[in-house]
Amino acid sequence: MDLHGLAIVLQAALSPNPDERKAAEESLNQFQHMPQHLVRLLQIIVDGNCDMAVRQAASIHFKNFIAKNWSPNDPDEQSKVLPSDKDLVRQNILVFVTQVPPLLRVQLGECLKTIIHADYPEQWPSLLHWVKHNLQDQQVYGALFVLRILSRKYEFKSDEERTPVYMIVEETFPQLLSIFSRLVQIANPSIEVADLIKLICKIFWSSIYLEIPKQLFNPNVFNGWMVLFLNTLERPVPLEGQPADPELRKSWGWWKVKKWTVHILNRLFTRFGDLKLQNPENKVFAQMFQKGYAGKILECHLNLLNVIRIGGYLPDRVTNLILQYITNSISKSTMYNLLHPKLDVVLFEIIFPLTCFNDNDQKLWDEDPHEYVRKGYDIIEDLYSPRTAAMDFVSELVRKRGKENLQKFILFIVEIFKRYDEASLEYKPYRQKDGALLAIGALCDRLKQTEPYKSELERMLVQHVFPEFSSPVGHLRAKAAWVAGQYAHINFADPNNFRKALQSVVAGMRDSELPVRVDSVFALRSFVEACKDLSEIRPILPQLLDEFFKLMNEVENEDLVFTLETIVDKFGEEMAPYALGLCQNLAAAFWKCMNTAEADDEADDPGALAAVGCLRAISTILESVSRLPHLFVHVEPTLLPIMRRMLTTDGQEVFEEVLEIVSYMTFFSPTISMDMWSLWPLLMEALSDWAIDFFPNILVPLDNYISRSTMHFLTCKEPDYQQSLWHMISSIMADKNLEDNDIEPAPKLIEVVFQNCRGQVDQWVEPYIRITVDRLHRSERPYLKCLLMQVIADALYYNASLTLNILQKLNVATEVFNLWFQMLQQTKKNGVRTNFKREHDKKVCCLGLTSLLQLPVDQLPGEALERVFKATLDLLVAYKDQVAEATKEEDDDDMDGLQSDDEDDDGEGSDKEMGVDAEDGDEADSVRFQKLAAQAKAFRPNDEDDDETDDEFSDDEELQSPIDQVDPFVFFVDTAKVLQASDPLRFQNLSQRLDLHYQAAAHGIAEHAEQRRVEIEKEKVEKASASNL
Repeated sequence: MDLHGLAIVLQAALSPNPDERKAAEESLNQFQHMPQHLVRLLQIIVDGNCDMAVRQAASIHFKNFIAKNWSPNDPDEQSKVLPSDKDLVRQNILVFVTQVPPLLRVQLGECLKTIIHADYPEQWPSLLHWVKHNLQDQQVYGALFVLRILSRKYEFKSDEERTPVYMIVEETFPQLLSIFSRLVQIANPSIEVADLIKLICKIFWSSIYLEIPKQLFNPNVFNGWMVLFLNTLERPVPLEGQPADPELRKSWGWWKVKKWTVHILNRLFTRFGDLKLQNPENKVFAQMFQKGYAGKILECHLNLLNVIRIGGYLPDRVTNLILQYITNSISKSTMYNLLHPKLDVVLFEIIFPLTCFNDNDQKLWDEDPHEYVRKGYDIIEDLYSPRTAAMDFVSELVRKRGKENLQKFILFIVEIFKRYDEASLEYKPYRQKDGALLAIGALCDRLKQTEPYKSELERMLVQHVFPEFSSPVGHLRAKAAWVAGQYAHINFADPNNFRKALQSVVAGMRDSELPVRVDSVFALRSFVEACKDLSEIRPILPQLLDEFFKLMNEVENEDLVFTLETIVDKFGEEMAPYALGLCQNLAAAFWKCMNTAEADDEADDPGALAAVGCLRAISTILESVSRLPHLFVHVEPTLLPIMRRMLTTDGQEVFEEVLEIVSYMTFFSPTISMDMWSLWPLLMEALSDWAIDFFPNILVPLDNYISRSTMHFLTCKEPDYQQSLWHMISSIMADKNLEDNDIEPAPKLIEVVFQNCRGQVDQWVEPYIRITVDRLHRSERPYLKCLLMQVIADALYYNASLTLNILQKLNVATEVFNLWFQMLQQTKKNGVRTNFKREHDKKVCCLGLTSLLQLPVDQLPGEALERVFKATLDLLVAYKDQVAEATKEEDDDDMDGLQSDDEDDDGEGSDKEMGVDAEDGDEADSVRFQKLAAQAKAFRPNDEDDDETDDEFSDDEELQSPIDQVDPFVFFVDTAKVLQASDPLRFQNLSQRLDLHYQAAAHGIAEHAEQRRVEIEKEKVEKASASNL
């Protein structure tokens, strides 16, 4: 397609007619891989005579094509851009990137970024020479623009990857310094000068972000830069040309220069100027910086802050960065000594006013309360907020220099309280009171621990906070709720004060002002956590929940959901009457949040975060009513649409939370419905397509399906669940691109099938053994080897004769058993077993080995029988010791718990104080929940390559499995008795070949088995009695 034809097609791609637009886009896609296509697009972009809309369309198409095709993701894949076209693009884009209008420059800049990241230095070695050459002539802006992109490539690179930076600095920094020096000396500089200085600052920032280049260790070189940065910092920003609009003003070029300068000086101070953080070679630099520059920068910063004090303008981000520098100075004696003479002015005339409610707050409160709430709870906003930085300064001052400053600051706050109380209604300093309350709330941790303030907190709340619950000023009502929440956990001498605060916070949920309602809900969470007598809240629970959902319909805020979770968690089964309504409301809120998040298309959007919170709250509700299975039947229709939609790629952001809900629904429901079974194919599809990272989470519901609805799993043919499970497991275990830890859940799933479907899946034993042995040959991680070997053990327990025949048919029987016995015998230097560390692992191996003892002599000859018998005895002894040790630890924990309860004078940890009767903790009824909770823990992969983690190795003894009912000691002894009865001579020969060690072990195991029989019978009787009760 020639140049004219391409321009016509691009024009058609902008047509309002959808058919014309579609035809043009198809044409562009058809010709995009043709030679010269990229070059022609670039020609159109830079053609000043061409229509601007067409040029913009060309630039977007150009950018998208380069992003997708310039550098293939797969190194073996052939590039779709011809080398000759690449050369032409590289030669010309540098010339034109600064000549095109800013609208197009943005697109070409993105293209340059892609090309530089892919090609420099290997395929584009001349780039740095081009930059250096153009820094010397009229193309300075273009050279700086390209150098900024080039330096940014290495901003976060470390070690060897960072090497090209040193060449960049060596070749260009002398010229940059010279250009910077000339620009700073210009009288009445234009905004274009600001753009050039800003680029130089950004290049410097990227080059020093992780490490100071060695060239800057030269004191003379570094001083040259610092003189210019300090000059830029001290120089007043030109008044002429400053936009009046606040949003445009903070983005104005000269304020951007100021921001980047402060940014750089902060980075130098915090990362490279702290002697404690530096390695020996950097210490000299740190000493030089501390001695020569840190104090001077502090002085400049304080002068800049003084602008605020006298009513001048300073952008929020600049203020925030300066306050960060001053805050970091507090802990360093030399810097604090410089700050100290001016501290009162800084603290009371600059810092404190920044904490107070201001005109911008009031404007936002009145015009857009939703945005006011969003900003108030947005962590990202905090990073840029002067108010947050001001409170960080106060907190650090009190923490590091509290002895001389805490009392002084509190007296200042008390004076504000006093002036406020004494003033008449129309003259009350409402905004100062707001700042004082913010300070009291932010310092709560320190004040709770420090006398004399600790003893006065309740009086302070009653006198200065509680009255503001009924303030005529909305922001003070909100602040009162927030402060009350900060102090909800203190020990109130008068319970009525706690009650009054709680009632006021609850009343705040019905306030006419949205921010007050939100802050009240947030505070309520602390009161619910601190509440020792739930009867305070119980009567108003329905009303609370109503207010909650009204608010959730107005605001998408995950903190609201946190409070709801706290209430559900605290009231437990008492939430049963509200469970269905809660789930319905949360489901509705979830869909609303998801729609908002999809519209905004941002992963960190409040809507997306709140959506996750809704699902987490649903899980908390399901957990709280886990002993009431009939409720799950009622909530299922509400939750099914969420599960169906979010188990697809649409739900990647909430997949883990949805899987938790599916796990609860498949575990606690009386039966697994056909609607719930309809989710199985979605789980399989997700696993095969994109969700391998969630395999441990998916394992939990899959286990529930097979173990709790075994007959449906076995008999259903449309769809064929057995076949789909085999297809998924076999493809994952055969995938050579997957790491060992990625596939660990696969053998666990095979175990679930063999243990739950004993005697009913003979046709699957050979296929599963075949893929297990294949993967065993390739496995490197010890933990995966153990899991794969346990599949063999499970197969032997399933049907020993069938399994042994299959292993012999595959010609791997000798190899597998030799490896197994070798793994069983491996120990570390301290004598601890290297493999099969968990009780569950040992038990599975015991059952598998014991099952071999039942085989006739033609399948298990005498020598093999002896080897298996001895290995089983060793394993049973180890298993017995491990169970005994775990029981002892549990008893010790129980004793620790009793002692700590006795020592707890306040009684805050006792169940009755928390409103939970001891009878509510009935162990027999809660076993099912404990087991589900343990499933997630049990299915998590354990990194066993690290010796140091052995002691922390968590078991999965709560994992529900059919072998829970099988005692390995009794099973072993019963099997040995069958062998003795069926073939006495063979048994006698075996006994005679055992040495004294194994005879003693066999005798000990036999005795323990009889003891276990008695214990098992006793447990059955106790369980039956409990059921009758």
